[in-house]
Amino acid sequence: MLLPQAMGNVGRAILDPLPGYNFTIALIDVTNAARAVATIASAAIEATLTGGFSECTGLESTMQPEEFREGGNTTVLRFAQRVTWANIRLKRGVTISDDLWNWYFAYVQGRGHRRDGLITIQNDLHVPFKVWRFKRGIPVKWSGPSLNAGESRIAVEEIEIAHEGLELYSPSSGIAQVTGGCGF
Repeated sequence: MLLPQAMGNVGRAILDPLPGYNFTIALIDVTNAARAVATIASAAIEATLTGGFSECTGLESTMQPEEFREGGNTTVLRFAQRVTWANIRLKRGVTISDDLWNWYFAYVQGRGHRRDGLITIQNDLHVPFKVWRFKRGIPVKWSGPSLNAGESRIAVEEIEIAHEGLELYSPSSGIAQVTGGCGF
């Protein structure tokens, strides 16, 4: 086994925690299966072309356990129950693209379509390390920029997406699937 100092810069890049500033996001229209597959294949390119996001929050999941008190026993047993998912919030500087507004406003008009999404975190060498895929997202809130002539800040828009679950794809989850382990 190689020790981190013997592995050099590449080894340290693999073992170091990932930076939270190096990520891409792609929204995928899943109404057409062929288009969805093509979009997933080109997600990194599309995320670059439509502009990056400056902030992504809401990669959260909560499971509320059910408690069961067994007769004659002082121990409380706990069982897994339903899982809830936090809404994902994406922020970016206002650009020439109206894609986020158009997606949200299509729902306002009653003709919106759900989208899956890929949130990819990369290392300092821009190599994708972890990908979270959210399923069947709908835009539940859009916020435009706060405008103030007395400040010189970048105009920022935000969209909040409700979804039906997250999946994680990473080198460690792939190893866990192959070995039958839990990945830690």
